Amino acid sequence: MIGLVSGHPVSRELLDRRVRELRDGPLRAALPAPGSSEDRQMHRWMTQVILTEELCAAEAVALGLAPVEGGPLDRVAAVELGSINAAAYNGSPWVRAMYEHVTASAEIPSGWRAAPAAQAVARFFVRHRIFPDSVAAGRATVQDLEPLGAIELGSLPSAIAAALRRQPYGQLAGPVRDALGWHVATAEPAPDPRREAPDLVGPARRRAFAQWLDRLRAEKVELVPGLEHPGDPRQPDNHHKH
Repeated sequence: MIGLVSGHPVSRELLDRRVRELRDGPLRAALPAPGSSEDRQMHRWMTQVILTEELCAAEAVALGLAPVEGGPLDRVAAVELGSINAAAYNGSPWVRAMYEHVTASAEIPSGWRAAPAAQAVARFFVRHRIFPDSVAAGRATVQDLEPLGAIELGSLPSAIAAALRRQPYGQLAGPVRDALGWHVATAEPAPDPRREAPDLVGPARRRAFAQWLDRLRAEKVELVPGLEHPGDPRQPDNHHKH
């Protein structure tokens, strides 16, 4: 056997078959030489994947869950979940079923959220132009105006700024007159860059699932000598070569 899951032995044949499939597959040229230190580490890694799959299958069946089909994780999600967990997720519908069950109510950690910024002054996409007389200003269309980009209305001459505040967004304001001439303008709200935060729900779910797997493996999985976790510092192949 390659280990125990909740006291039940997991057959070595599962590992041997998975390794044979790899060595007969398109990646065979990239695999380590049989019997090498790297080959033993590959066996250890694959053992962790299989035991994770078996653990999730047992938990899902006990909960009455249905298997969940789906595509592979993208690269970022796979890194966040960890290579063993990601391989088990990609290869087993029972792991995906447990993922959906465990992470359904996952919350974004408070430390991941940015501190609220100070109240920002609203900015608007403004088009504006000064005309020499009221007749030309009265005939102006949006196409006659010059874009000023995203600015604060307070940066405009006070007369046209006040007119823009009274006017519905996107509609012509003016003509209004001051010492500079006859003003016509439009304004539309510019998006607040503080609201364009990354989606943290996916990373939070993957973090919750990885933590759940770590806890459950510690409780219910027993490894056998020679097939320890590849990162276990006590096993002889876990060392660096330079």
